[in-house]
Amino acid sequence: MDTMKQALGLTGNDRMEVMIDIKDRFLGGTLDLETARTLLKEKIGTCTPDEFAYGEQQLKGSYTDEEITHRMDDLLELFDGILIRANNEYPEHHPLTVYLNEINAMEQQLTEMEALLQAPHFILNPWLGVYDALTTWRIHLARKQNQLYPVLERYGFDRPTKIMWTFDDAVRDAISESKQLLESGKESEFLAKQADVIDIIRDLNNKEKEVLIPTAWKLLQDSDFITMSQGDHEIGFAFIAPPPFYKGRPDAEPKNLGETSLNAVQVTTQYKSAGYDGNSQLGGTGNPTALLQELAQLVGKYAINGSPEQTHDLAVGSLTIEQIKLIFKFLPVDITFVDENDLVRFYNDTKHRIFPRSSNIIGRIVQNCHPKKSLPLVQEIIDSFKAGRQDYAEMWINKPDLFIHIEYIAVRNEEGQFKGILEMVQDCTHIRSLSGSRKELIWEGSNSAYHAVDHIDYKHVRQEDSTTNSTEQGTVPESTPQSTVYENDLGLTGDTKLFPLFDIIPGLKDHMIHINPNFKMLNSPLAKLMKHKATLSMVAERGEMTLDALIQAILAFKYKNQ
Repeated sequence: MDTMKQALGLTGNDRMEVMIDIKDRFLGGTLDLETARTLLKEKIGTCTPDEFAYGEQQLKGSYTDEEITHRMDDLLELFDGILIRANNEYPEHHPLTVYLNEINAMEQQLTEMEALLQAPHFILNPWLGVYDALTTWRIHLARKQNQLYPVLERYGFDRPTKIMWTFDDAVRDAISESKQLLESGKESEFLAKQADVIDIIRDLNNKEKEVLIPTAWKLLQDSDFITMSQGDHEIGFAFIAPPPFYKGRPDAEPKNLGETSLNAVQVTTQYKSAGYDGNSQLGGTGNPTALLQELAQLVGKYAINGSPEQTHDLAVGSLTIEQIKLIFKFLPVDITFVDENDLVRFYNDTKHRIFPRSSNIIGRIVQNCHPKKSLPLVQEIIDSFKAGRQDYAEMWINKPDLFIHIEYIAVRNEEGQFKGILEMVQDCTHIRSLSGSRKELIWEGSNSAYHAVDHIDYKHVRQEDSTTNSTEQGTVPESTPQSTVYENDLGLTGDTKLFPLFDIIPGLKDHMIHINPNFKMLNSPLAKLMKHKATLSMVAERGEMTLDALIQAILAFKYKNQ
């Protein structure tokens, strides 16, 4: 907790202890609302968002996360007139700026919903359009859960993963339930629910704007946000066009964390979470020099810095490091590995990824990667595997036009010792649709389970070890040179929807990745979220190319394949 306190500049701030004491007595029922608020005004005057967040974190030992979740509105009411709004100005393209831009775009949707509720008659299509848009809000929530929350945890602020995630789930569920009512024709039930949906979304957005985002701005390093921007683009954005990558502020200085550097904070947090204390010996010795010697021996043993052509013996066969990485990359299955200390150690960066992932989950306690309502099931799997009671568990998600299969496998060494858990997720929709037999080879493009990966332009595929996206490095030209200007007989414009073109121009969906490798998301399950909204203007912006270049590339493919 000292790390969070130091990073926020609250060390030696006696006001915090007074504030926490008053909050504690209010929650415990020994102070009523008015008395507690009067004491806060007398003793501390006003409270900044980061001070409020620190006070919330400090209550962790006294109250469960569930209790704080249920009382959060009471706490905000207690601080009404005391909690001051932050007037931070965030840099252009900064991840926090992006969050706020999405929240503003969501507010426009909520305003449209309020107007529809005031309309004299219910009309289905406008509501369908609104909920097609609202469905994409899960991308905003996924970025918070996979990007922002893990970084906050490294500084000792782990409340968001347990409390804010609960609010996130409530919003996601409210949107999903309303959409089901709308699509099933339950008009009266749907309309009766909309005021609550608007309130719950707006309430969460206010919590983000007033507490979460200002606290993240003060707590995190600029380098954290640079890294975060990379992962944000992997997951995607809600309502807005993908912004350019955030490259940092020239005037940014590391925040004062006392004698503890950020890297030390991250390592210490991970090892303490894994059950080590400050006196634990790594590698059998507490001597840093000896530890470095051990690392040097490991590097030599496994030739980490050796020739790229050097192979490494496996259980069966041998492979180079590059071959191992490529195999994981092109497996049509999502794989995540959690070690024996419950730390997420690896996931494969496959273009078939079904659930959002970003590098910020690496080294994170797996329990903090799940919403609270899923924790009992997650913990049951972990405990059963560790105790040796079970070795395998499976579950599946069965929705119209989508079947996702999930497997959990206990990983044990030759002596039977538990070494971790392997999670495998696969989109089996295509497999389940197969019938009869096929013994001949037929190329079917988008109808196959694996989408023409042998034709990817590898020069433009993001490199595993690069910290910058290839589009930033200039390896993807803004447009593909065309020797011919093709007649726009389809009347394509920026407002033309992309997905209907896939029915008009056979093979276009598979070809999009050749137009621009940034379009690989079109062949992932997340593309379903874009289906009703993606216009050519939006797609061109996503690919960082001009609209004319995109239209000409589509027309070129059409004419060449007629």
